[in-house]
Amino acid sequence: MNTLLIQASDLHERLARPGCLVFDVRHDLGDLQAGRRAYETGHIPGALFLDCETQLSAPRSGHNGRHPLPDRADFASLMRAQGLSARAQVVVYDAGNGAMATRLWWMLRWLGHESAAVLDGGWAAWLAAGGAVETGTRNPSVSEAQAMQGLRLAAQPAMPVVDAAAVLANLAQPRFTVLDARTPERFAGQVEPLDPVAGHIPGALNRPFGQNLDEHGRFKSPDRLRAEFQDLLGERLKQGIVHQCGSGITACHNLFAMELAGLPGSSLYPGSWSEWCSRPGHPVATGA
Repeated sequence: MNTLLIQASDLHERLARPGCLVFDVRHDLGDLQAGRRAYETGHIPGALFLDCETQLSAPRSGHNGRHPLPDRADFASLMRAQGLSARAQVVVYDAGNGAMATRLWWMLRWLGHESAAVLDGGWAAWLAAGGAVETGTRNPSVSEAQAMQGLRLAAQPAMPVVDAAAVLANLAQPRFTVLDARTPERFAGQVEPLDPVAGHIPGALNRPFGQNLDEHGRFKSPDRLRAEFQDLLGERLKQGIVHQCGSGITACHNLFAMELAGLPGSSLYPGSWSEWCSRPGHPVATGA
């Protein structure tokens, strides 16, 4: 299996075969221990827990955003220690909306590991499908064979990123379009619950990541997503799209949805709004 999205019923069958690694990345920005507590209370059998704050992010400096990307080599070492081999199929899930799962999916692609999928509907979908539940904590178990077939770090990132300097330069000489995944209220600068400044990057367009999901909390069909992104972006798709959000997490949801829609090639601005608004002199726009 090498697909972007997997359904709970298909994951149940896949777990019966070897070579599948499942990661639980449930997380709550308002309660940083909630994800681990939820994991220990119940998780997909065999799943390993990864913490967004301490394992999937680098230390914060005050000017690099709320969830800066870790060093690629350090992240590769972490994943090898979790048992990730070059041939492993990875499935990632969160509480349900895919916001955290698509972040890890992107990070794995960033390393060069292609065989990674997101569980559509996450933990909620697994329970709804009658999936088995394991409690407690599970630690990685890395065999000698897995160690020998460990993940090889690609020389160049397989998923492109841009930094704050590139976004700033783009304001004067536009080469790409910035797509902001935050809610319309945060984009417009009406509210800002997490960062010290409200508003958005000048020239950015807004597509709240929740628009990628249907009324059941599952990803919309590729055809529907493609039509929606084409309606929003039009000719801008030919220039290139850079995704951002508050701290580089839900931006990956939009990026994932575009990949699902058959619109690959987008870049990520990892620092996103939390980095942008911390830099003195960076312009801020408000309104829709």
